[in-house]
Amino acid sequence: MTSPRKIIIDTDPGQDDAVAILLALASPELEILGITVVAGNVPLPHTLRNARTICELAGRREVRIFAGCAEPLLRKLVTAEHVHGKTGLDGIALPEPTMPVAPGHAVDFVIETLRREAPGSVTLCPIGPLTNIATAFQKAPDIVPRVAEIVLMGGAYFEVGNITPAAEFNIYVDPEAAAAVFASGVPLVVMPLDVTHKALTSRAWIEGMRGLGTVVGRAVASWTDFFERYDTAKYGSQGAPLHDPCVIAYLLKPALFGGRHIHVAVETEGRYTTGMTVADWWRVTGRAPNAMFMSDVDRDGFFALLSDRIARL
Repeated sequence: MTSPRKIIIDTDPGQDDAVAILLALASPELEILGITVVAGNVPLPHTLRNARTICELAGRREVRIFAGCAEPLLRKLVTAEHVHGKTGLDGIALPEPTMPVAPGHAVDFVIETLRREAPGSVTLCPIGPLTNIATAFQKAPDIVPRVAEIVLMGGAYFEVGNITPAAEFNIYVDPEAAAAVFASGVPLVVMPLDVTHKALTSRAWIEGMRGLGTVVGRAVASWTDFFERYDTAKYGSQGAPLHDPCVIAYLLKPALFGGRHIHVAVETEGRYTTGMTVADWWRVTGRAPNAMFMSDVDRDGFFALLSDRIARL
Protein backbone atom coordinates (compact mmCIF):
# COMPACT_ATOMS: atom_id res chain seq x y z
CA MET A 1 0.00 0.00 0.00
CA THR A 2 1.32 3.45 -0.88
CA SER A 3 1.89 5.85 1.99
CA PRO A 4 -0.80 8.50 2.56
CA ARG A 5 -0.58 11.79 0.70
CA LYS A 6 0.46 14.58 3.08
CA ILE A 7 -1.84 17.59 2.95
CA ILE A 8 -2.55 20.86 4.73
CA ILE A 9 -6.18 22.01 4.51
CA ASP A 10 -6.52 25.81 4.52
CA THR A 11 -10.13 26.69 5.21
CA ASP A 12 -12.83 29.18 6.30
CA PRO A 13 -15.63 26.79 7.39
CA GLY A 14 -18.60 27.13 5.96
CA GLN A 15 -20.96 24.18 5.51
CA ASP A 16 -19.31 22.95 2.31
CA ASP A 17 -15.87 23.34 3.92
CA ALA A 18 -17.18 21.14 6.74
CA VAL A 19 -18.15 18.38 4.31
CA ALA A 20 -14.71 18.67 2.65
CA ILE A 21 -12.93 18.33 6.00
CA LEU A 22 -15.08 15.33 6.95
CA LEU A 23 -14.29 13.67 3.61
CA ALA A 24 -10.57 14.13 4.26
CA LEU A 25 -10.83 12.87 7.85
CA ALA A 26 -12.62 9.73 6.61
CA SER A 27 -9.99 8.93 3.95
CA PRO A 28 -6.92 6.92 4.98
CA GLU A 29 -5.23 7.85 1.68
CA LEU A 30 -4.68 11.33 3.15
CA GLU A 31 -2.51 12.39 6.08
CA ILE A 32 -3.73 15.75 7.38
CA LEU A 33 -0.62 17.45 8.77
CA GLY A 34 -2.74 20.31 10.04
CA ILE A 35 -5.74 22.52 9.33
CA THR A 36 -5.02 26.22 8.90
CA VAL A 37 -7.90 28.60 9.32
CA VAL A 38 -8.50 31.93 7.59
CA ALA A 39 -11.22 34.58 7.68
CA GLY A 40 -13.63 34.31 4.78
CA ASN A 41 -17.17 32.95 4.91
CA VAL A 42 -17.34 34.37 8.43
CA PRO A 43 -14.74 36.20 10.58
CA LEU A 44 -11.77 34.29 12.02
CA PRO A 45 -13.18 33.59 15.52
CA HIS A 46 -16.10 31.76 13.89
CA THR A 47 -14.04 29.87 11.30
CA LEU A 48 -11.62 28.78 14.03
CA ARG A 49 -14.43 27.53 16.23
CA ASN A 50 -16.08 25.78 13.28
CA ALA A 51 -12.91 23.89 12.31
CA ARG A 52 -12.63 22.56 15.86
CA THR A 53 -16.35 21.68 15.93
CA ILE A 54 -15.98 19.64 12.72
CA CYS A 55 -12.97 17.70 13.99
CA GLU A 56 -14.70 16.98 17.30
CA LEU A 57 -17.82 15.85 15.44
CA ALA A 58 -15.67 13.28 13.61
CA GLY A 59 -13.96 12.22 16.85
CA ARG A 60 -10.61 13.58 15.66
CA ARG A 61 -9.46 15.84 18.48
CA GLU A 62 -5.81 15.07 17.70
CA VAL A 63 -5.87 17.07 14.44
CA ARG A 64 -3.86 20.27 14.83
CA ILE A 65 -5.80 23.43 13.99
CA PHE A 66 -3.99 26.75 13.59
CA ALA A 67 -5.40 30.28 13.58
CA GLY A 68 -4.34 32.27 10.53
CA CYS A 69 -4.99 35.67 8.97
CA ALA A 70 -8.02 37.65 10.14
CA GLU A 71 -7.93 40.13 7.23
CA PRO A 72 -7.04 40.02 3.53
CA LEU A 73 -3.61 41.33 2.46
CA LEU A 74 -4.76 44.81 1.39
CA ARG A 75 -8.55 44.97 1.68
CA LYS A 76 -11.35 44.96 4.21
CA LEU A 77 -12.81 41.53 4.89
CA VAL A 78 -15.95 40.60 2.96
CA THR A 79 -17.95 37.75 4.53
CA ALA A 80 -20.87 35.54 3.47
CA GLU A 81 -23.24 35.19 6.42
CA HIS A 82 -26.06 35.59 3.89
CA VAL A 83 -25.10 32.14 2.59
CA HIS A 84 -23.76 30.28 5.62
CA GLY A 85 -25.64 31.93 8.49
CA LYS A 86 -24.25 33.91 11.40
CA THR A 87 -21.95 31.17 12.67
CA GLY A 88 -20.91 29.82 9.27
CA LEU A 89 -22.25 26.39 10.26
CA ASP A 90 -25.93 27.21 10.69
CA GLY A 91 -28.32 24.31 10.19
CA ILE A 92 -27.79 22.19 13.29
CA ALA A 93 -27.01 23.00 16.92
CA LEU A 94 -23.69 21.45 17.94
CA PRO A 95 -21.85 21.72 21.26
CA GLU A 96 -19.14 24.33 21.72
CA PRO A 97 -15.78 22.74 20.90
CA THR A 98 -13.34 22.10 23.74
CA MET A 99 -10.24 20.94 21.82
CA PRO A 100 -7.39 23.45 21.97
CA VAL A 101 -6.14 25.61 19.14
CA ALA A 102 -2.57 24.64 18.26
CA PRO A 103 0.06 27.16 19.38
CA GLY A 104 1.58 29.45 16.78
CA HIS A 105 0.29 31.18 13.66
CA ALA A 106 -1.04 29.22 10.68
CA VAL A 107 1.40 30.95 8.32
CA ASP A 108 4.38 29.87 10.44
CA PHE A 109 3.02 26.32 10.58
CA VAL A 110 2.84 26.19 6.78
CA ILE A 111 6.41 27.52 6.49
CA GLU A 112 7.85 25.17 9.14
CA THR A 113 6.05 22.14 7.70
CA LEU A 114 7.23 22.73 4.14
CA ARG A 115 10.80 23.25 5.36
CA ARG A 116 10.69 20.08 7.48
CA GLU A 117 9.02 17.66 5.05
CA ALA A 118 10.77 16.36 1.96
CA PRO A 119 10.54 18.66 -1.08
CA GLY A 120 7.53 17.80 -3.22
CA SER A 121 5.83 15.76 -0.50
CA VAL A 122 3.19 18.21 0.81
CA THR A 123 0.05 19.27 -1.07
CA LEU A 124 -1.74 22.47 -0.03
CA CYS A 125 -5.53 22.38 -0.18
CA PRO A 126 -6.96 25.90 0.14
CA ILE A 127 -10.77 25.97 0.18
CA GLY A 128 -11.16 29.59 1.33
CA PRO A 129 -9.48 32.91 0.51
CA LEU A 130 -5.76 32.49 -0.24
CA THR A 131 -4.45 34.94 2.38
CA ASN A 132 -2.59 32.40 4.52
CA ILE A 133 -0.89 30.74 1.54
CA ALA A 134 0.17 34.01 -0.11
CA THR A 135 1.46 35.35 3.21
CA ALA A 136 3.53 32.21 3.76
CA PHE A 137 4.98 32.48 0.24
CA GLN A 138 5.83 36.17 0.75
CA LYS A 139 7.40 35.55 4.16
CA ALA A 140 9.43 32.49 3.10
CA PRO A 141 10.01 32.32 -0.67
CA ASP A 142 12.22 29.27 -0.15
CA ILE A 143 9.14 27.10 0.54
CA VAL A 144 7.50 27.77 -2.83
CA PRO A 145 9.50 25.17 -4.83
CA ARG A 146 9.00 22.64 -2.02
CA VAL A 147 5.19 22.49 -2.50
CA ALA A 148 4.09 19.38 -4.41
CA GLU A 149 0.89 20.92 -5.70
CA ILE A 150 -1.89 23.30 -4.73
CA VAL A 151 -5.42 21.97 -5.24
CA LEU A 152 -7.85 24.82 -4.55
CA MET A 153 -11.48 25.77 -4.76
CA GLY A 154 -11.89 29.17 -6.30
CA GLY A 155 -12.59 31.15 -9.40
CA ALA A 156 -15.02 30.86 -12.28
CA TYR A 157 -15.04 31.47 -15.99
CA PHE A 158 -18.07 30.25 -17.92
CA GLU A 159 -20.17 30.31 -14.74
CA VAL A 160 -19.05 33.90 -14.00
CA GLY A 161 -19.29 35.22 -10.44
CA ASN A 162 -21.29 34.37 -7.33
CA ILE A 163 -20.35 37.39 -5.18
CA THR A 164 -20.06 39.95 -8.01
CA PRO A 165 -21.04 39.53 -11.67
CA ALA A 166 -17.41 38.66 -12.46
CA ALA A 167 -15.88 37.11 -9.34
CA GLU A 168 -16.16 33.95 -7.26
CA PHE A 169 -16.17 34.54 -3.50
CA ASN A 170 -12.86 32.98 -2.39
CA ILE A 171 -10.84 34.88 -5.00
CA TYR A 172 -12.80 38.11 -4.55
CA VAL A 173 -12.17 38.27 -0.79
CA ASP A 174 -8.41 38.53 -1.34
CA PRO A 175 -7.58 39.00 -5.03
CA GLU A 176 -4.03 40.13 -4.30
CA ALA A 177 -3.36 36.89 -2.43
CA ALA A 178 -4.91 34.87 -5.24
CA ALA A 179 -2.83 36.71 -7.85
CA ALA A 180 0.34 35.91 -5.92
CA VAL A 181 -0.52 32.21 -5.62
CA PHE A 182 -1.49 31.87 -9.28
CA ALA A 183 1.80 33.54 -10.28
CA SER A 184 3.92 31.48 -7.84
CA GLY A 185 4.91 28.72 -10.26
CA VAL A 186 3.54 25.97 -7.99
CA PRO A 187 1.53 23.38 -9.96
CA LEU A 188 -2.13 24.34 -9.55
CA VAL A 189 -5.36 22.38 -9.84
CA VAL A 190 -8.37 24.71 -9.72
CA MET A 191 -11.95 23.74 -8.88
CA PRO A 192 -13.95 26.75 -10.13
CA LEU A 193 -17.70 27.29 -10.10
CA ASP A 194 -17.67 25.81 -13.62
CA VAL A 195 -17.21 22.37 -12.05
CA THR A 196 -18.66 22.84 -8.56
CA HIS A 197 -22.01 23.99 -9.96
CA LYS A 198 -22.25 20.51 -11.52
CA ALA A 199 -21.75 18.86 -8.10
CA LEU A 200 -25.32 19.54 -6.96
CA THR A 201 -26.88 17.77 -3.99
CA SER A 202 -30.16 15.92 -4.45
CA ARG A 203 -33.01 15.37 -2.02
CA ALA A 204 -32.30 11.63 -2.15
CA TRP A 205 -28.63 12.13 -1.23
CA ILE A 206 -29.42 14.46 1.67
CA GLU A 207 -32.00 12.04 3.03
CA GLY A 208 -29.46 9.25 2.60
CA MET A 209 -27.06 11.20 4.82
CA ARG A 210 -29.79 11.69 7.41
CA GLY A 211 -30.66 8.00 7.15
CA LEU A 212 -27.14 6.96 8.20
CA GLY A 213 -28.38 7.48 11.76
CA THR A 214 -25.05 8.98 12.86
CA VAL A 215 -24.37 12.40 14.31
CA VAL A 216 -22.09 13.11 11.33
CA GLY A 217 -24.78 12.05 8.84
CA ARG A 218 -27.39 14.23 10.54
CA ALA A 219 -25.00 17.20 10.57
CA VAL A 220 -24.18 16.84 6.87
CA ALA A 221 -27.88 16.59 6.02
CA SER A 222 -28.70 19.65 8.11
CA TRP A 223 -25.84 21.73 6.71
CA THR A 224 -26.70 20.88 3.11
CA ASP A 225 -30.38 21.58 3.78
CA PHE A 226 -29.45 25.05 5.07
CA PHE A 227 -27.09 25.70 2.18
CA GLU A 228 -29.57 24.36 -0.38
CA ARG A 229 -32.31 26.81 0.61
CA TYR A 230 -30.05 29.72 -0.29
CA ASP A 231 -28.80 28.24 -3.55
CA THR A 232 -32.19 27.11 -4.79
CA ALA A 233 -33.58 30.60 -4.16
CA LYS A 234 -30.60 32.20 -5.94
CA TYR A 235 -29.98 29.88 -8.87
CA GLY A 236 -33.24 27.96 -9.18
CA SER A 237 -31.09 24.83 -9.24
CA GLN A 238 -32.03 21.31 -8.27
CA GLY A 239 -29.76 21.36 -5.23
CA ALA A 240 -26.78 23.04 -3.60
CA PRO A 241 -23.30 22.90 -5.10
CA LEU A 242 -20.79 21.21 -2.80
CA HIS A 243 -17.87 23.41 -3.83
CA ASP A 244 -15.08 22.55 -1.41
CA PRO A 245 -15.44 18.74 -1.26
CA CYS A 246 -14.40 18.73 -4.94
CA VAL A 247 -10.84 19.52 -3.80
CA ILE A 248 -10.64 16.47 -1.52
CA ALA A 249 -12.47 14.25 -4.01
CA TYR A 250 -9.86 15.14 -6.62
CA LEU A 251 -7.05 14.00 -4.31
CA LEU A 252 -8.83 10.68 -3.82
CA LYS A 253 -10.13 10.06 -7.35
CA PRO A 254 -8.72 12.50 -9.91
CA ALA A 255 -10.43 10.63 -12.73
CA LEU A 256 -13.77 12.04 -11.51
CA PHE A 257 -12.75 15.43 -12.96
CA GLY A 258 -11.82 16.83 -16.34
CA GLY A 259 -10.50 20.18 -17.50
CA ARG A 260 -7.74 21.99 -19.38
CA HIS A 261 -4.19 23.02 -18.54
CA ILE A 262 -4.32 26.75 -19.28
CA HIS A 263 -3.10 30.14 -18.09
CA VAL A 264 -5.19 31.79 -15.39
CA ALA A 265 -4.63 35.35 -14.18
CA VAL A 266 -6.44 37.17 -11.36
CA GLU A 267 -7.79 40.69 -11.92
CA THR A 268 -6.88 43.04 -9.07
CA GLU A 269 -7.56 46.45 -10.64
CA GLY A 270 -10.81 46.13 -12.56
CA ARG A 271 -13.58 48.63 -12.06
CA TYR A 272 -16.21 45.88 -12.37
CA THR A 273 -14.06 42.77 -12.51
CA THR A 274 -11.87 42.73 -9.39
CA GLY A 275 -11.33 39.14 -8.32
CA MET A 276 -12.16 37.68 -11.73
CA THR A 277 -10.15 34.62 -12.75
CA VAL A 278 -9.22 35.37 -16.34
CA ALA A 279 -8.97 31.85 -17.74
CA ASP A 280 -7.38 31.54 -21.17
CA TRP A 281 -9.68 28.63 -22.03
CA TRP A 282 -9.21 28.97 -25.77
CA ARG A 283 -5.44 29.56 -25.39
CA VAL A 284 -5.52 32.86 -27.25
CA THR A 285 -2.89 34.77 -25.21
CA GLY A 286 0.16 32.61 -25.77
CA ARG A 287 0.85 32.72 -22.02
CA ALA A 288 2.31 29.55 -20.55
CA PRO A 289 -0.27 27.40 -18.72
CA ASN A 290 -0.11 27.66 -14.94
CA ALA A 291 -3.24 25.78 -13.82
CA MET A 292 -5.31 22.69 -14.49
CA PHE A 293 -8.68 24.45 -14.66
CA MET A 294 -11.47 21.92 -14.15
CA SER A 295 -14.78 22.06 -15.99
CA ASP A 296 -16.37 18.60 -15.63
CA VAL A 297 -17.20 16.18 -12.84
CA ASP A 298 -18.70 12.71 -12.73
CA ARG A 299 -21.51 13.76 -10.41
CA ASP A 300 -22.70 10.26 -9.56
CA GLY A 301 -19.16 9.09 -8.84
CA PHE A 302 -18.51 12.16 -6.70
CA PHE A 303 -21.58 11.62 -4.52
CA ALA A 304 -20.93 7.87 -4.28
CA LEU A 305 -17.46 8.66 -2.91
CA LEU A 306 -18.90 11.17 -0.43
CA SER A 307 -21.55 8.71 0.73
CA ASP A 308 -19.06 5.90 1.21
CA ARG A 309 -16.59 7.96 3.21
CA ILE A 310 -19.02 9.91 5.39
CA ALA A 311 -20.71 6.62 6.36
CA ARG A 312 -17.38 5.61 7.93
CA LEU A 313 -17.38 8.43 10.47
